[in-house]
Amino acid sequence: MSGAEFGVVRLSKIYTKTGDGGQTMLGDGQTVPKHDARVEAYGTIDEANAIIGLAVLELVDDHDVDGAVAEELARVQHDLFDAGADLCVPVTPDERPEERLRITSSQVERLEQVIDRLNEGLTPLNSFVVPGGTKAATLLHAARTVVRRAERRACEVADAEPERMNREAVVYLNRLSDLLFVMARACNAAHGGAAGDVLWKPGANR
Repeated sequence: MSGAEFGVVRLSKIYTKTGDGGQTMLGDGQTVPKHDARVEAYGTIDEANAIIGLAVLELVDDHDVDGAVAEELARVQHDLFDAGADLCVPVTPDERPEERLRITSSQVERLEQVIDRLNEGLTPLNSFVVPGGTKAATLLHAARTVVRRAERRACEVADAEPERMNREAVVYLNRLSDLLFVMARACNAAHGGAAGDVLWKPGANR
């Protein structure tokens, strides 16, 4: 696939029955079991993307934190499709730059910039945060845990076949989980009061 073809997707038939036997096809045409680690990785990325979609809807309904969080999450959703496409096609030794759609360091750097900007306005933590507060924050925490799982699955692939994996995809997932955590805190901070961060109280119920 050339760079010009990255956005070309044709879905003329929704079901094909080719996966009824428990097999699926990677982007390079290779057939693997549906429980293959690589399939688990990009399937979990898809799951995270769906939860982020719910968070975006909640942020839009709630007029967002500062008008930028939902907008950045919309960019993240496109990045996650990029990450899924990246994982779906193993890296080859003779692969040329831009021959395949791969996560790049610039996408990671953008996340880091947003993390730094949002974190500047947050109170330093002196305890772990329990998922809660506003509905949007809770959804972002849920998305964060799924992204962490996607990262673990991607690391499994990277360890098993390092030469066939783009490490930037793993780095992106790691930074994204950090971003979602900071975004959840920013949502709670914007509302304050009872909707602020819920802090862990060790041994509170002993």
